[in-house]
Amino acid sequence: MTKHIFSRIAAGAAAALLAISSIMADAQTAAPSAAAANKRKISVEKPDLEKIKAQTLDPQSPFYFPKLMAKYTRNDTTMTNEEYRNFYLGYMFQEDYDPYRTSPYSGVTDDLRLKTTHTREEIDSIRKYAELSLRDNPFDLRQMSFLVHVLKEKRKDMSAKIWEYRLEHLLGAIKSTGTGEDVDNAWYVIYPMHEYDMVQLLGYEATDAQFIEPGVDHLIVTPDPETKKRLRDKVADGFYFNVEVLQKEYERKHPEALEAIEIVEPLESADDTPAL
Repeated sequence: MTKHIFSRIAAGAAAALLAISSIMADAQTAAPSAAAANKRKISVEKPDLEKIKAQTLDPQSPFYFPKLMAKYTRNDTTMTNEEYRNFYLGYMFQEDYDPYRTSPYSGVTDDLRLKTTHTREEIDSIRKYAELSLRDNPFDLRQMSFLVHVLKEKRKDMSAKIWEYRLEHLLGAIKSTGTGEDVDNAWYVIYPMHEYDMVQLLGYEATDAQFIEPGVDHLIVTPDPETKKRLRDKVADGFYFNVEVLQKEYERKHPEALEAIEIVEPLESADDTPAL
């Protein structure tokens, strides 16, 4: 019953995206050492969500969510891919998680972000509200990309690299959950907006969305010109995202959303109308 809610909200996310792919490209311009490259190598494996839930809720576990949050917020570069994976997916099982909660700060500077260049005051304003949004929701990849962009404009290169590192590893956590090629290998996301972030990262534009029971979003895509040129006959026509837990958590925390859906009974056909 809720599939239409999820499709509508998710589809509206595409218009606000920055070019996250360019940020990721910048992050990869420096050639890493062999050891560093191996440490950052992403292993793809379907997540055991029950195990992740148990680990991130267990105070004795190294993957206990508050421990991971503490490492993340102090910019701990020893945080492993597995820790990022548990940090990202484990957030779905925290009591303050709400897949459709919107920060009051997230849309304040939308008009400014559409501009190609900014004044110093505009940069400061975008930075201020991006940081406020991220304090409210540390997994807002879009605000993170906005922040990286304005920090680079302001020549705050060290701060930009910190946020770039976080963005790269959170996107890596999503990529570690599958290939996105079909329902069985769908990527797991904790917010519908992250579907569009991933699609743009790969060089595509989402043109339509379909919901597949019991909890998979299928985004229909078209490639950017550069992607089409690079991949030729290997261009994808769509990607799949698992949102089953996301849906269940939304329904658990917002039962009123289900009650608000009006069920319309079918009208009687002419053949069913009793003769007078």
